[in-house]
Amino acid sequence: MPLDPVLQAIANANRQSGEGRDVSQLSVEEARQGYDAIAAFGGTAPELASVVDRSIPGPAGEIPIRVYRPQGDGPFPTVVFFHGGGWVIGSLDSHDPLARHLAALTPAVTVAVDYRLAPENPFPSAADDAWAATSWVAANGEELGSDTSRLALAGDSAGGNLVAVTSQRARLEGGPDIAFQLLIYPTLDASLEHPSITENAEGPFLTRRTMEWFFQHYTGGQADASDPRLSPLSAPDLSGLPPALILTAECDPLRDEGEAYGRRLEEAGVTAKVHRYDGMAHVFLQLAGVVPQGAEAIQECAVALRSALGG
Repeated sequence: MPLDPVLQAIANANRQSGEGRDVSQLSVEEARQGYDAIAAFGGTAPELASVVDRSIPGPAGEIPIRVYRPQGDGPFPTVVFFHGGGWVIGSLDSHDPLARHLAALTPAVTVAVDYRLAPENPFPSAADDAWAATSWVAANGEELGSDTSRLALAGDSAGGNLVAVTSQRARLEGGPDIAFQLLIYPTLDASLEHPSITENAEGPFLTRRTMEWFFQHYTGGQADASDPRLSPLSAPDLSGLPPALILTAECDPLRDEGEAYGRRLEEAGVTAKVHRYDGMAHVFLQLAGVVPQGAEAIQECAVALRSALGG
């Protein structure tokens, strides 16, 4: 079906205002500033008990995190959230509305991770920070005031990549135990060879050129595209991974790799649900304040997390 009229109107307005330039035409700093502004379209989340910024140890220094605590009495389960942005852009602020919604609606203590970004910190820096943050959260439930025996990972786009990469590493290293993985229009294959990459090459909101720009900044052209830490879809064995919900968008270049990952999980005996949102494009959950399907998808994420974590 065609692109949703609301998303089409947003794309048209961006184009007419000059704000719709492809990210690949911008400097890294321009792209970061523009992407953080998307938080204004995320909608108003239910009130939380607390939101606290702090830092935790990482492999190259402190990792900033933001801890969202829902209202009510616990013990609450725990969600570690990785923001999207191609490992180059995105921040705790760009995804603050989405993290707030997940924390309130699940409900769960949700820890958003401000992992290192490229090109200043190239591959595998983001993956290493995601692993360090997950390991720290799993070991520090008492400090966080949450039940880390009920632990899920969640992320969108490049954050979905980090969810998959971290889940695979946890299986290989014998823990920490992850009960569920939520992947929102994830990027999972650096080959850029799936049909949707060509079909939806001109976006909106994400183009093939932008994906190439992201991968160039993240890897410097030096990484093997088949390395599972970069392309988790290429991992030879997906058995024993946590159950998963994978959300995809019909008009998204990344649609097919997310759906391929869901099929491979199921073939490996992993419980996996893939839900394609017709007429939607990349970042539609971040536009939940103006796109009803974005709000609907957030509700689906919260229901899945609640079911998996016993909330």
